Amino acid sequence: MGCCFSDGSGDKGDKEDPPPQQYSWDKREKLDIKDFTFADRTGEVLGRVPGKINGQRFIVEKCEDCSIYLFDHMATITVDDCTNCRLFIGPNKGSVFLRNCKSMKCVIACQQFRTRDCRSVETLLHCDSKPIIESSTHMKFGCFQFYYPELYDQFRAANLKPYNNTWSSIHDYTPVPGEDNWSLLPTDLNLEEFLPLPNIEELSSVEVSLEQGRSVVPVTHGTRRPVGDLSCLMLIFKSDHSDERIRAVIKELQGDNSCVLVKTRQTMLDPQDITRMFGGNGTLKEATKKGLTTSLEVNGTDTIAKCQVIVQQVASDAVTYISPDPETASRDLDNWLNFLDSQMTM
Repeated sequence: MGCCFSDGSGDKGDKEDPPPQQYSWDKREKLDIKDFTFADRTGEVLGRVPGKINGQRFIVEKCEDCSIYLFDHMATITVDDCTNCRLFIGPNKGSVFLRNCKSMKCVIACQQFRTRDCRSVETLLHCDSKPIIESSTHMKFGCFQFYYPELYDQFRAANLKPYNNTWSSIHDYTPVPGEDNWSLLPTDLNLEEFLPLPNIEELSSVEVSLEQGRSVVPVTHGTRRPVGDLSCLMLIFKSDHSDERIRAVIKELQGDNSCVLVKTRQTMLDPQDITRMFGGNGTLKEATKKGLTTSLEVNGTDTIAKCQVIVQQVASDAVTYISPDPETASRDLDNWLNFLDSQMTM
């Protein structure tokens, strides 16, 4: 009588075991932390070209007398224990945190900016939220000004809007009575001296421009002393060519020495917002349905008339609103700033 049990060897033959199941995390590219770190470097020119960081976290620590250029978008970055360095940091989806740094010159774009235990750090900044300093002294700030072709897409990848920049609204967690821990940089800053362009072959291939008119982020006056006695509000509503029209308007404003662009903002409006702030204008209400609305706060001499002329010259086919007279302009700006504050606290 044959045996009822079998070891199965005759049934399987020479068949191989099936390969182990692969999961998504097994297929990810293995990253080397050293590729995303500059540490313990002295007197060097260092950097990464577009596409080399690609949304990862980056670390800079214990560097001295270095020029560092990170021409890419990142998730977040920490800069620790650095001295006398020049630093360009491309768009950050999260935070840029400087700790125990001194005598630095930086150009930075980020969602959140924070320093702690820093001294004599000068920063040209794009920040979507109010910059924060803590236990830091002799800090100076100016508006981000920079261009290279990939920077527009990097801002989008980091979920940053170039027009939403609160660079001059600094919050000091540790103020000292009778002293100012921070101030604003002069408007006539020499950018080529502030952040000399890289001179090594790999980095010099990036087509960088420091021209104000080419900057991805509009250069704004911020909270500096007004240059004129009249400020007005201009709104440009979304359309097929509104981005080009906005840039053209800003270029004309920057070419007029009697006025300055104080602040810009891009946000969603609905018809009820228009009614509440500007009355029952049906054209503006309908325009809110097409997308983001861009605001320009302009200060100078005879500002309203100049804004009207500029719009007629370079943006006559765009749906726009300009405060019609000084009294209305003051009310418009109050309403608009209150609206933006409510949006940021929601």
